[in-house]
Amino acid sequence: MHYQMGVLEKRFADIIWDREPVSSTELMRLTEEELNWKKSTMFTVLRRLCDKGIFQNVGGKVTSLLSREQYASVQSTQFVDETFGGSLPAFLAAFSSGRKLSESEVEELRRLIDKQ
Repeated sequence: MHYQMGVLEKRFADIIWDREPVSSTELMRLTEEELNWKKSTMFTVLRRLCDKGIFQNVGGKVTSLLSREQYASVQSTQFVDETFGGSLPAFLAAFSSGRKLSESEVEELRRLIDKQ
């Protein structure tokens, strides 16, 4: 599945992820305070993110279907697929060019590769 969020949707998602489960009433209050949104805006964006399969609103309680970490993983995979043809070595070469990796970063990458 292809998950995508704009900047404001991501800020809204962070509010949910930081507090879930959260009631829709509490979410309205939080988005009014933090994003200066009206009730209708909050429900429109929430519905959009629910339709994308990222969150659910059941009985006025909002929870995630996709954790922040899962979302980041999907976004990273999509980026590597779209930008580097799915080649992780090409991504790592581009990421590290012009930047020296520390010994601890290299060691951590080795551990991650060995775990696979």
